[in-house]
This record gives sequence, structure tokens and C-alpha cells, in this order.
Amino acid sequence: MASELAPAKVNLVLQVGPRRPDGLHDIASLFASLDLADEVHVERAARDEVICHGVEGPNLVTDAVEAFRAEAELPPLRVTIDKRVPVAAGLGGGSADAAAALRAANEIAGRPLDPGALRRIGARVGADVPSQVEPRHALVTGAGEHVEPVELPEMALLLVPSAEGLSTRDVYAEADRLPSTRPRLDPDALRRLAAAPLAALARGMENDLEAAALSLRPELATTLAALEEGGALAALVTGSGPTVFGVFESEGEAHAAAGLLSDGLVTRLRDTSA
Repeated sequence: MASELAPAKVNLVLQVGPRRPDGLHDIASLFASLDLADEVHVERAARDEVICHGVEGPNLVTDAVEAFRAEAELPPLRVTIDKRVPVAAGLGGGSADAAAALRAANEIAGRPLDPGALRRIGARVGADVPSQVEPRHALVTGAGEHVEPVELPEMALLLVPSAEGLSTRDVYAEADRLPSTRPRLDPDALRRLAAAPLAALARGMENDLEAAALSLRPELATTLAALEEGGALAALVTGSGPTVFGVFESEGEAHAAAGLLSDGLVTRLRDTSA
């Protein structure tokens, strides 16, 4: 058996370009990798099977295993996911699970593929999968396939998920309709922002999909306001939502703010220095 952690992520910054002819969007985003993570266990089996209690329907892990098998020999696998990251929340949980399954499949197959090959496979599975093949803080560009590691200042986060998820497809369609995309992305500005102290980073946080998420789910504005009133240095919708998060200097401050909100979850950035 091979076991892997599948960390959640938040988008501290998400710039979104206009819709491309292939239907995708170019992005420039600062991904922050979190301590909050699923556990993915992969073992040989009589047939392929994905077990994820509480999650019904198609799973990106199935696509990841099939995509891996198109590149290298792989026995049938049973994948069991201990789910801790909220589903359809903009936290990248499904993509992280798929990337973890790719790493575990590579281990079981005898490591025939390097991380670059796994990222290329991941890009065929989902836009956020390549960044999670080696989960870390990163500047992510292109349609998600270009991943550049960055360092980020220490911070605590208060995540506020919603009971009802949001479709990434619907949010991007709404962003095109508004429009809330931008004609030009600025990854150099994001590199500088990643290296800045926490207060400066917080002032520069933005999400070009937030207006679309709020258009579809106006009640999220109340949560954003509550986080700001609770002392967050910045409050934002992450990715396509609907999870809202606040950034704090310490876990103590984040826990204090969590007392003002229901269903808040305190976490920190992962230590990716190892």
C-alpha cells in the first residue's frame, strides 16, 4: 500500500484572463498549501475502485488512475480517501486527491515517471492537479500547468465553507458574463507580493472570480464582512468558492474570530521547506 497526504489550498491571489478559444482561461495565482488535508491510500486490488465515503458520483481520482495507466504499466488499484477537505468548496480537495493518487500509483508502479511527467498527466485530468503533484506554495500560471514554487510568510487562516457547493464551470461562466476577468495578467507582481511581509501581502490579495461567486451566492458577502469585523487582515472567496477565508497573524486571533462564526475551521500554511 502507498499512502499520501492531499493538502487543501487557497488562492491568496487569483488573476483570471479572458476565455480562450479552447474554453479555458489563463490565470496567474498564488496558491497557498494548507495543513488541512485528505489522506489517500492506494493498494493493489482485483479491479479499479475508488472509495470516498460521503462523496457520490464521478471522482477525479478515477480519471487520474486511467491517465497514469495510459503512460505506464499499472495493476488494478483500490483507492480509499479519508475526506477532511470540504467538497466543491474551492479548496482544491478533488484535485489534491487526484494528484496524491498519481504519486501513489507511481510508487506502486516502481517510479517510472518523474514529477514533470506526472504534472503533464495531471493537466489532462484537471487544471489544479499539476500544482498538487508536489504540493507547495506556488505561483501558478497558464491554465494551471505552469507551477513555480514560492515562499510565503507564516499566517493562520479561518476557513468558512458552505453547506452547498458551487460549480467551477458556473462561476467561470458568470465571470465571463459580468465580465470580471482582466485583459492582462501580471505574474511578476505576484512574485513580488509572495516575498512581501504578511501585512503587505494581505493588502494585495484579490480574486477575479469573487464578483462572480458573489453574484451567484450573494449571502457570501455577509461572511466576508464578518471576517473583516473579526479582525482578519484580509478576507476573500477562494478560487471559484464558495469557501470564504480570512488571514490572521496568529492561530489565537483566528480562533477568536471563529467564535463569531458557525462552521469556521482554523488552519495554517504547510511547512514546505523540507
